[in-house]
Amino acid sequence: MSRQTKRCIKFGSFVLLTLYIAVLIYVCFFSEDYGRDVITSYYRYNLIPFKEIRRFYIYRDVVGIRAFLANLFGNVLAFMPYGFFMPILRPKLRRMNRMFLAAFLLSLTIEITQLLTRVGSFDVDDLILNTAGGIAGYLLFYIMNKIRSKWDGA
Repeated sequence: MSRQTKRCIKFGSFVLLTLYIAVLIYVCFFSEDYGRDVITSYYRYNLIPFKEIRRFYIYRDVVGIRAFLANLFGNVLAFMPYGFFMPILRPKLRRMNRMFLAAFLLSLTIEITQLLTRVGSFDVDDLILNTAGGIAGYLLFYIMNKIRSKWDGA
């Protein structure tokens, strides 16, 4: 792969990651669709792993399948771009343990900010699902990078 191609890929990844972060901030802190336009006078949080996931599953007929899928898969899908683009931009994040830590820390930052600003809620389940999404994005990057390196070597 030429140096010019690598630069184009990095620039494109930077632009897409920047757009992704802007959308992520909007959804996490400002989106009316997710109730982020209301600042509560009390703290809302869940510190019990899998409590909300289990609740959404048990009451999926009540909350609706859309809400159930949005809660479960939305959090995973929301962090996949981060796990995919960061190793392209930061070669130090090309190791799974480092990408795991980076995804966890970004998710923790969002959750703590939601708790302190009282917009949204701190949910350990979101932390688990977001981190899983970051790792899923990293695995997609890893597989595509392996395919690319075999293709370049052929």
